[in-house]
Amino acid sequence: MEKIKADLLILGAGLAGLRAAISAAETDKNIKIAVISKLFFLRSHSVAAEGGTAAVLYEGDSYDLHAYDTIKGSDYLADQDAVELFVRTMPKEILDLDHWGCPWSRFPDGRIAQRPFGGHSFPRATYAADRTGFHALHTLYERMLVYENIERYQEYFVTSFIINKEGFSGLTAINMKNGEFVLFQGKALIIATGGLGRLYSFTTYSHTVTGDGAAMALKAGMQLKDMEFIQFHPTGIVPSGILITEGARGEGGYLLNNKNERFMQRYAPQKMELAPRDVVSRSMMWEIQEGRGFTGPWGPYLLLDLRHLGDEKIKERLPAIRDIALKFNGIDPKDEPLPVRPAAHYTMGGIHADNDTQTPVKGVFTAGEASCISIHGANRLGSNSTAECLVFGDISGRNAALYVKDAKMNDIDMDKVKAEENRIYVDAFKERGSETVPMLRRELNNTMQEKVGIFRNEKDLMDALKTVKSLQERFRNVYVEDKVMEYNTNLFTYLELDNLLEVAEVVILGAIARKESRGAHYRTDYPKRDDVNWMKHTIAQKVNGEVVLSYIPVRTTKWKPEERKY
Repeated sequence: MEKIKADLLILGAGLAGLRAAISAAETDKNIKIAVISKLFFLRSHSVAAEGGTAAVLYEGDSYDLHAYDTIKGSDYLADQDAVELFVRTMPKEILDLDHWGCPWSRFPDGRIAQRPFGGHSFPRATYAADRTGFHALHTLYERMLVYENIERYQEYFVTSFIINKEGFSGLTAINMKNGEFVLFQGKALIIATGGLGRLYSFTTYSHTVTGDGAAMALKAGMQLKDMEFIQFHPTGIVPSGILITEGARGEGGYLLNNKNERFMQRYAPQKMELAPRDVVSRSMMWEIQEGRGFTGPWGPYLLLDLRHLGDEKIKERLPAIRDIALKFNGIDPKDEPLPVRPAAHYTMGGIHADNDTQTPVKGVFTAGEASCISIHGANRLGSNSTAECLVFGDISGRNAALYVKDAKMNDIDMDKVKAEENRIYVDAFKERGSETVPMLRRELNNTMQEKVGIFRNEKDLMDALKTVKSLQERFRNVYVEDKVMEYNTNLFTYLELDNLLEVAEVVILGAIARKESRGAHYRTDYPKRDDVNWMKHTIAQKVNGEVVLSYIPVRTTKWKPEERKY
């Protein structure tokens, strides 16, 4: 067993993880930092973010306006002190990226450009054409290379967190290149592993986004928060589900039904296509249910029309969207509308943490989509996600660096390490049963899509829970058939399915318990928001092997709940 020691371990190399590494290195150049990812760093899912990064930059906008838009968009489940911290910190992140070389798009006068985004009352989505995540991630990666105290561990599949009564002590991993077991020991950990969108069959997520951080946190006894809130982005292109950025609508794109109507007039007459994502996605599904969608071999869809924008504007502002449409659908958006429908896109919930990104476990911090601080509440506004990664990546890196300066290495519980090694290298390879990873994963994906999607009800949710419990039992009959340990994708997909089954149960249990409709959680049997009983965060934790739910209050500063009208 290889053993690697570092003062600070950062798990995940997307926007949040890399920003945390830079912040930690700048806070204390003498600490040793290890950044660990199951991917090559520049393949992290952050690279797929397209449309923009929200920040208050110009006259006419304000911190209070950005905060109000975010809180209203969250359906009043966001913690308002966290939102105020977020909006006030974000402008500096845009300028830091600019100074580090991020090629932000520009207005004709040379200022950093911003565009409208859904739910925002000011055009504050700062963008780099429609490749914002790509350019921001590359910028952070290049900046990270400046710091000599950051070590990079690419293609290491982390399998468990080692936590004892003193707090964090280490984590176990597989070196994917040779299959060897590795023990990382550290004084502190930042979890920045992203979301869990591959629970669903129609999704904008990369195939590698399998809820690993949340699942390992749950198994280690940590708390997950608000996991029932899954965002569906209105425009996943059919049939692949690849994201068509909200920036396409921000630039003036229309959503059309089979009667050639801009149907958002019925649902959000003020904001139209730029209402928050939960509103637009539900509206699209209502149109489809009422027979105003299109039918095709891959299911129903609606149209996103960009033709009126003109070829020049599409090529300048939306070049990646044009490439996606041409390569995956053979459509040039200047000539023909794009087939779209809502796709699973973002996890509002995550690992419970405070405004300083600290979890209740000593020495463990979390940032980005893996975390729930909570600034998104029940529904995230577009362009606040990449912004969240930057703000709380910076905060987590700084706070973790300060923490490890005076902390000691905790002893590793080697019994836990040996048990994990046995789970991976013995149990996983024992031949048993005829179940396979693709078979179970397909059933999980279809169940979540059909019963835990945009519209939910008691019967469907209970059926979904029963299915997931059955899949967890059937998973015991799955084994890894491929015995070659170098890049054993059979093993890694096996471990990812285990993680998905862990988090699926938490999502469903939270959805069953929350008997109201709020943000992205829409119960057809409880169609109204219930502030009296449900203005609270869901906390999920494993106790004696069972998921137990509890609740904590939402923190409110100055914005009282009101009806959301757009």
